[in-house]
This record gives sequence, structure tokens and C-alpha cells, in this order.
Amino acid sequence: MRAIVIGAGIGGLAAAAGLRRIGVEVTVLERAAAPSVVGAGISLWPNAFAALDVVGAGRAVRALTGPTAARLRAGQRGPDGRWLCPLPASATAGLGVVHRAELHEALLAAAGEVRWGTAVRSVDGGRVVHAEGVEQADLVVAADGIHSTVRSSWPDDPGLRYSGYSAWRAVTAEPVDPAGAAGETWGRGLRFGYVPLRDGRLYWFGVASLAPGTVFDDEVTAVRASFDGWHDPIPAILDGTDPDAVTRLDVHDLAAVPPSFVRGRCVLLGDAAHAMTPDLGQGGGQALEDAATLTRVLEGARDAAALDAALDAALDAALARYEALRRPRTAAIHRRSRLVGRVAQASSPLLAGLRDAVLRLTPGAVAAAEMRRVQRWVPPDPHPAAGAPHPAP
Repeated sequence: MRAIVIGAGIGGLAAAAGLRRIGVEVTVLERAAAPSVVGAGISLWPNAFAALDVVGAGRAVRALTGPTAARLRAGQRGPDGRWLCPLPASATAGLGVVHRAELHEALLAAAGEVRWGTAVRSVDGGRVVHAEGVEQADLVVAADGIHSTVRSSWPDDPGLRYSGYSAWRAVTAEPVDPAGAAGETWGRGLRFGYVPLRDGRLYWFGVASLAPGTVFDDEVTAVRASFDGWHDPIPAILDGTDPDAVTRLDVHDLAAVPPSFVRGRCVLLGDAAHAMTPDLGQGGGQALEDAATLTRVLEGARDAAALDAALDAALDAALARYEALRRPRTAAIHRRSRLVGRVAQASSPLLAGLRDAVLRLTPGAVAAAEMRRVQRWVPPDPHPAAGAPHPAP
């Protein structure tokens, strides 16, 4: 069995690693000329680590995370530092935070060779046209991101939606004392969050409700002005960040999850399938779940296709199973993430005040249970019993 993976981001590399692990011949095509990862962190929850184990990168990624983030007090606070909804320690027990560049390196090592600078022009079944020519495969995995060339060529592409907010991101140049806490601070149309990396530096983000395409003459001055007067250690975090390390991007998601992730011998994966706002910290995790699920269902297909003549039927069944397992779950998380973003970015005094009052009345154990519900995921069995129900999303 041969597969072409389009895209060398988190999802694409994880898929390549998993498929190679089960004996699939894999070619990874990436339009970028070389690896280029934003200098920021990523939170990985238990579901992400379960997926990483399936594709063979769990041990390597765990070695890149430290225990600090899970030991800090977490939850939501107001700009004055008072807690709105503190979480119990159990809520973050399985959290690992890693620098995106280090995660990318670990996945690259597991995925093998990538053909950089190879832009895909079109996909028709298993036929892939790119700048260097035409290639044929049994399966094409479109993991080419939110601006997916493949998805945008499908007639039911939902297009993109601007969330209404933009996000600054950076990692401090040196370790900064997190003052015993991490998590997010919610203001009116503003949010600030931070978590420690294993070396003591802090990954942070600042979110502001802005018109799309807003331009600032100086991003660092803008972010400082936005969070002026907010509680410690936010001033120290901004002081400890190299101005050149600060980036800002308008936050988009897919306007809707596509009605299908599968078209012939092509399957969507990661942001290409279900790009969501980062408000649940599940974008990367869901891409990893996609990769692990595809690995498991294709493992079953490989075993079922003892003869080449049976491969088409086995692939059809495997891709139908991938669709049934992944689309309902990711669609639900896509909707929930968008809702959390809308609530968190409340700008009017009335709505922000109501939001804060509800948070104060919400027991931390209830909030933690909701988090665990999203993170609860078990990799599928490659050989399910006949007629076995699919897991609930």
C-alpha cells in the first residue's frame, strides 16, 4: 500500500509516522522550502499523548515536556488577579507543554524524509499533480492546513470564518517565575494566558477583539498597552520577551466542518478537515487523533487485504470508518471551541460581568469534568468486532 501525505505540519507528520509504522510506503510533500515553525508553545492533553503513542512518537514527545505546568494552580482569573474559576489539581494532571519547534522535530524524526518545496496543484483520486510532475498512490492524505488546496477544490468547501479576535504569541527569552499559577486571565474583549516550558521559559498569548486585518506600527507597544495594569507576572512576562519574537495572527476557523472528510481515495486530516479556534487547546490534539485513527483503520485494512485484489474494498471500508469515527467528534469540538471563544471575548460590561459571575458560581470540579469530557479518547481497535458501535464523540 502506498500513501502520499500532503503537508508536513503536526497532523501530516504524525500520519506519516503512523502509516510508516504499520508498513505503508509513504511520501510526504510539503510546499514550504524548509521547516519553519512559529516560536510558540502547544498544550498537549491526555488524548494527544494517547494518539502520539499510536504513531510511535509518544516517548520522544514526553521527554520534551516538564512537570511544572501540571503542578501550578490553574483556571481563569480577572485582570486584577482574583480567581474567577480555579481548577482542582486533577484537571491539569495529564497536561504537557512543549515548544512547537521541538514537537515538530520529534515528529519529523518519526515520519522520515520530507520532500520540501513541493507544492501540490491538484488531486484527483490517488493522482497527485505537483510542481515536479505527477504521482499515483492508493491513498492521499490532505493535511495541508486551514488553507488546504485540496479541500478548497471540493465543491462542498465551507470556507473560512474570522473569529473576531487576533492573537499575539511568543516565548520568553529567559525563565520567568510564574508566581505559582498558570492559565488564562479574562478581561473585556481581552485575554492573556501563559504556561511554562520544561526549561522555565513561559509560552504566552494575548488575545484582543479586533477588526480583521488590523495593523499596528509596533506590535510590542500594542500588546503592552492592551494589558497595561494586569496582574503579575504578566508585566514580567512581557518584559522578559524579545520584541522580535512577538507575532500576531488573526484567528480563523472553518465556517463549518465539511460534510465529508473523504472523497474517493483522498482523506482530509487536521486543520484541512476541521480547523478550529484555539479556545479549548485541542487543535493539535485533534490532528493527532486523526493521524492515530487513520493509522489504526488502515492497519485493519492492510490485514484484511491479504491479496491485492481485495485492497480497494478494504480501503473503502477503512475510510468509511475513519469518517464515522472522526467527523462527529471533531465537529462537536469545533462548535464548543467557537462558543468558548465567544464567551471569553465578551466585550460589553454587561456580558463580561455576567460571564464572570457564572464563572465564580461554577465549581472547579464541574469545569474540570467538562475538560476531561473533551480529552477522553481511546484509539480505535484496528479489528473491531462485526457490528460493534462506533465510540460516541
